[in-house]
Amino acid sequence: MTTEAEYKSDLIQRLQVLRESVLWKLDGLSEYDLRRPLTPTGTNLLGLVKHLAGCEFGYFGHVFGRPAPVELPWANPGAAANADMWAAPEQSTEFIVDGLYRRSWKHAERTFETLELDSPGLVPGWPQEHVTLHQILLHMNIETARHAGHADIVREMIDGAAGMTRDNDNLAISDVDSTSRHFERVRAAADTFR
Repeated sequence: MTTEAEYKSDLIQRLQVLRESVLWKLDGLSEYDLRRPLTPTGTNLLGLVKHLAGCEFGYFGHVFGRPAPVELPWANPGAAANADMWAAPEQSTEFIVDGLYRRSWKHAERTFETLELDSPGLVPGWPQEHVTLHQILLHMNIETARHAGHADIVREMIDGAAGMTRDNDNLAISDVDSTSRHFERVRAAADTFR
């Protein structure tokens, strides 16, 4: 039987795998490619990282009475909509990745070390405002997985790089020729409905 400590450790380890998956999508890209919007809603790689940093500071910090150690002006009342979803020119990649995202991990780590899964927190505005660390860990695993998927698609649109992690693409087909044949097979199937 899994102990509470093992379950908590599993949730934290899975979250870390997802975090790293998001960051490897940035590897080797130009500043332009990191910032450019590739969907009609403006989805971009650095914006996803900036958003996740704010989520971690909020959910693993503020929710449990531990405000972020860094100012997040886009989280203030009256901030522009989606201000957390893109990188302003003065916000360097290093600032967003190290000064925000990796720093949010350290902040979360202290929460994980001091709280149990049933420790209470408060999320104003949620239908069930009173939450536990367990609920927030599940929420952030889902949130990070969702945005890791966005990052995967955006990166694939930039240069074709796809997959789960740097060392494991987790793709059934990963060589260029097979991928190209698969793409054409899918396109031909879709074209039958034109």
